[in-house]
Amino acid sequence: MASTIYDIAKQAGVSIATVSRVFNQSSSVSERTRKKVMDVAEAVGYHPQAFAQGLASKKNNTIMVVVPVISNYFFMEVLGGVQDKLGELGFDLSIFNVTAGDDLFEQVEHVLKRRWAEGYLFISIHLEDKQWKQLTRYNVPITLVDEHYQEFDSVSVDNVQGAYRATKSLLDKGFRRVAMLSALKSSKPIRDRLVGYKKALSEKGINFCESLIISGESLYRDGFTERGGYEAMIKMLNMDDVPDACFCASDIQAVGALKAMKDMGASMPIIGYDDIELSEYIGLSTIRQPMRDMGFYATQNLVERMKNHDKAISQTIYSPELIHRSSTD
Repeated sequence: MASTIYDIAKQAGVSIATVSRVFNQSSSVSERTRKKVMDVAEAVGYHPQAFAQGLASKKNNTIMVVVPVISNYFFMEVLGGVQDKLGELGFDLSIFNVTAGDDLFEQVEHVLKRRWAEGYLFISIHLEDKQWKQLTRYNVPITLVDEHYQEFDSVSVDNVQGAYRATKSLLDKGFRRVAMLSALKSSKPIRDRLVGYKKALSEKGINFCESLIISGESLYRDGFTERGGYEAMIKMLNMDDVPDACFCASDIQAVGALKAMKDMGASMPIIGYDDIELSEYIGLSTIRQPMRDMGFYATQNLVERMKNHDKAISQTIYSPELIHRSSTD
């Protein structure tokens, strides 16, 4: 269970009243005692605001979803699954939107310190293992979606396998110069999908060519946008040796790429990744992620963890499905 002011008082060797006075910034507490109490609170991941809000010992029946952006097709589908499950359970849903940048860990830690919810769903929040490890000290129920760390419940998709299947499907059709329409290369989804792309090439005896990993100039949302896909495809079509086919790192980038091909009067087989609803209507072949199911079962895991902190860790990794449509005919 999460630490309370009672635990902090015991560890600091002071009374509960003293802890209360420290958290309420009373002038009647010595600086030495104040520092001792705050050091203990910091060590156990407890923030004074949790006391002020009365959340230290009282559950508030709220689940908080922490996401890097909410106006994204992938996140909206996952959130749909979250809401499906919460509708069965009567929990309140709160959403916290973090911003990309070097301080991502600080933003995540800020959320946990304030005890705004009884349980937390982190969707596509990618941290280093040592940072996830640091967050375990807050001892609150956490489930990861589209990410994996061995000490938290998680629901994810095998991105390596998905990119491998997409690339292999194009190679199996006889294409040899298959490009990867990428996004920010340091992002975890791209790193994983690049591994799968390279694996498919290697199995066919085709050398990896760095110049065939192409991204747009716009890095808004790490480049996972229509604009990013449009810019990357323009670059691709202007190459001296234009690729035979293209694997896109996301469906939404593929939408932009298709628009670029139309504007340039060009065409090439193209396959996306996600299977957002729009993909079916534009005939886009893609790799299907069970996005709504991911949100639903991640929420179910989280609620079970909230009821039983000691249950075995649950980690689900979905195998992505290849969906054939007209864009690769």
